[in-house]
Amino acid sequence: MSIRIFFAGGTPEALRIVDRSNWAGVAVVCSRKDYLEARARDEFTRPGVYVLIGPSDTGDLPKVYVGEADQPRSRLNNHLANTDFWTRLVLFTSKDGSLNKAHTRHIEARLIGLANEAKRSEVQNGNAPQLPALAEADVADAESFLADMLLIYPVLEVSAFELAPPPSIPTDRLYLEGPEAKGSGSETSEGFLVYKESMARKSTVPSIHSYLVTLRQKLLDQGVLQQENAGLRLTQDYVFNSPSTAAGVLLGRSANGRTEWKDGKGRTLKEIGQAAVADETAA
Repeated sequence: MSIRIFFAGGTPEALRIVDRSNWAGVAVVCSRKDYLEARARDEFTRPGVYVLIGPSDTGDLPKVYVGEADQPRSRLNNHLANTDFWTRLVLFTSKDGSLNKAHTRHIEARLIGLANEAKRSEVQNGNAPQLPALAEADVADAESFLADMLLIYPVLEVSAFELAPPPSIPTDRLYLEGPEAKGSGSETSEGFLVYKESMARKSTVPSIHSYLVTLRQKLLDQGVLQQENAGLRLTQDYVFNSPSTAAGVLLGRSANGRTEWKDGKGRTLKEIGQAAVADETAA
């Protein structure tokens, strides 16, 4: 698969146009500031699905809002005037007009559902819309377009719709233990995956970083962590942004994940990496 990113604004931080080979879709990525100039582009006049992204007020999870429109420019102008949280946007539309209102409504509903399931963001949509009633062929077209969008979002550093990957084979698993805490996980290309049923400590130490306190509370609010007598139970596989964040949430204190997570032989994640480098050097 080949994904092409064109820096239409001249720099990586400015307006970007993203597409891929043999695909009718195209994405426009820009900051809130750059939208004022970008909105003159034709892409903003075609049926499309957009995501507004902004930082959290207090925690580690970004805020996202998913929307769709026949002419996104009008809807986004309204967001520019009345929606404060967002700092950048990603708009997907089609180059050839093959994406219609029925498709965008289906994709919007699916994205909101994925974001609510993944729990890797603070979803700002007040309601989770039902999937529209579509002909089988239209559903297939919308799902095919969505599949390509989901391949491109991570390239644009949008992780809100990424579900946890399937569990790794047992030899890849790493383990962590501490007071009232016991977990297993694996390193993945998306981040550090902690497996369902891992237990986190109920209380936190006074010296814990504030972002970990906020993240733990957010995960409790979302139901990712659930209070039990023995501690806080992880109710689903969950991807954290680093081994240290994962360790900190489970242990209730700031932690170096490279030394807290260990394999079945007792080797830390740091030691595993050092051994891999030594083996390559010896070879």
